[in-house]
Amino acid sequence: MTDEPSLPATVKALGFVSLLTDLSSEMVYPINGQLLRMLGAPAWVLGLIEGLAESTASILKLYSGTLSDRMGRRKPLALLGYGLAALSKPLIGAAGVWPQVLAARLLDRTGKGLRGAPRDALIADVCPKEQRGRAFGLHRSLDTTGAVLGPLIGYFFLRANPNSLRSLYWIAFLPALLGVLLLWLVVKETPHEKTPRLSSAERQGKEKQGKERLFSLAGLSPTYKRFLLSVGVFSLVNSSDQFLLLRAQEGAKLTPESILLLYALFNMVEASLGYLVGKLSDTVGRWPLIVAGWGVFALVYAGFALLPSGVGFGGVLGLFLLYGLYSTLTQGAQKALAADMTDPTQRGRQLGIFHLVVGIGALPASLIAGGIYDTVSPAAPFWLGAGGAVIAMLLLPKEQHKRHENKSNPL
Repeated sequence: MTDEPSLPATVKALGFVSLLTDLSSEMVYPINGQLLRMLGAPAWVLGLIEGLAESTASILKLYSGTLSDRMGRRKPLALLGYGLAALSKPLIGAAGVWPQVLAARLLDRTGKGLRGAPRDALIADVCPKEQRGRAFGLHRSLDTTGAVLGPLIGYFFLRANPNSLRSLYWIAFLPALLGVLLLWLVVKETPHEKTPRLSSAERQGKEKQGKERLFSLAGLSPTYKRFLLSVGVFSLVNSSDQFLLLRAQEGAKLTPESILLLYALFNMVEASLGYLVGKLSDTVGRWPLIVAGWGVFALVYAGFALLPSGVGFGGVLGLFLLYGLYSTLTQGAQKALAADMTDPTQRGRQLGIFHLVVGIGALPASLIAGGIYDTVSPAAPFWLGAGGAVIAMLLLPKEQHKRHENKSNPL
């Protein structure tokens, strides 16, 4: 039996920062739709808010990743991102009309966009390739542990105070603030090698080319491009989780506290299995896990499409637990695979492109889901998602998996 080397302290500390931040976010995220209903917002507004919010986060991840490469520092952008996310919670709780919720959600996702790629690049910077699956798996497990604890705290609070929905947003501010303080005081960063700069003559001759490089796929391997294509197709049919919660709330007639409990149990799957699945991706490869995860996603979405009215809490619990398995199989593996394919001197930018592709489809996906949910049927967005996931699976080239497993021929 061989002893595995310990993960760097930076990885562990960042995991606990994410735990506190997700505890805060997931304490209130499942009830955002309920708050919007209280403010008189229709279903398409939910799609608009979530689509804009996630697209904003994804676009900013590209900029923040590139900026962290050029700065030679990741931590300052991560600090700013976590700070903005913390401020958004009480702002949502104080909203009187739905555009205020939109503004606060954009602030929250701006924070996510600023921190995501630099934080992931920081994890990749301190880990060799053979540890990255385990590192991202641990980070995801701690992150999702917060996503379990947050809804549970919200559940017990609303059980005791059923008419205090808005107060929960103020309570959620406290763990988010603790996460910012932990990042500031505990996480240490060794400045990394900056992106090579052009000489003055090269800057004058290639200034326009340099500006365009941020959005260019030049420099990415063909393998990475094909991976991004399949991820992009999947993202276009992967609408906000708010529609799963809305479908469960309307189909099973659940109260806000029951929705919080359901979301906690969903996140518990990933919290308990994320680290083990991350380790598995280091040994069997990332591709089998991603394919399996997208397959589970297709089954879950088909299940929500067929969900009968009045099915009850138990009827949707199984679907949410399977949805947690999909998330467990894919989230860490996708990040680790993207990190494997990046150039270390441009890792922030190239991971930012991955995050951009993952989230750029969020706006059309959620807008389409919101529109057809009301105008076609509540089942329509889920049939679309199931079919799109199957197409994305077929776009993953089989030879790519073999290449990843062959350690003598790395990606």
